[in-house]
Amino acid sequence: MTIGTTKADEIAVELEQAIVAGDMPPGSLLRQEDLSERFHVSRTPVREALRRLAALGLVSFEPNRGVRVRTLADDELYQAFLVRAELESLATELAARKRTPADVQEMDAAHRRFAGVTGEVLRAETEDRTQLISAWVQANHSFHDVIYRIADVPMVERIAKRARRTFSGQAVWEAGGAEVDVLYEANVLQHRAIREAVAAGSAAGARALARDHVISSYELLLAVRAHVEDRSSRPQLRSA
Repeated sequence: MTIGTTKADEIAVELEQAIVAGDMPPGSLLRQEDLSERFHVSRTPVREALRRLAALGLVSFEPNRGVRVRTLADDELYQAFLVRAELESLATELAARKRTPADVQEMDAAHRRFAGVTGEVLRAETEDRTQLISAWVQANHSFHDVIYRIADVPMVERIAKRARRTFSGQAVWEAGGAEVDVLYEANVLQHRAIREAVAAGSAAGARALARDHVISSYELLLAVRAHVEDRSSRPQLRSA
């Protein structure tokens, strides 16, 4: 256990990662007795870990029902993406102003990994995508995490990542279909464009590309949630 952390911290981190990766889909019931057995602890650290996840908006305590992974309402989902769009575009602009050659190399490595995992997802049969999704989500986050590190704005990063947590686990990311695959491919191209803008030091261009990328990610999430047919009834983000 890392110095300064508790068992509740460790449990909260592991459960958060599972929720964000989609391993625990929305609506999943989290039984304290099951988690106690899984982590070989009493219910006290489990209860504390679940409270921390509730504070992040990832789970909810339901009277007489226990704890469930939250399902965001459409308006909450829209607002989470609004927050991420504005803050992530700001961080990307700052990264473009601060980047070093070493930072660009780190972005290159993160982009190659994301592109490679995305290619594996696209080549896989729909029913086989599930096992690849955790790696895809992690690779996606890793690319953006490099940008946050370069930007070095901890408060902006914390708020943006909290917004990211609220929707990362909401999709059945392994869903297939031509429209979804086009959006997956678009994500790779957008990451590449963002990398090039940051490398060139184009602050305004990097900011605009990052915002457009988040908007595209919102569309990907809606498509994967299989609500394409009534998308017109959902709030739609617009480019600045």
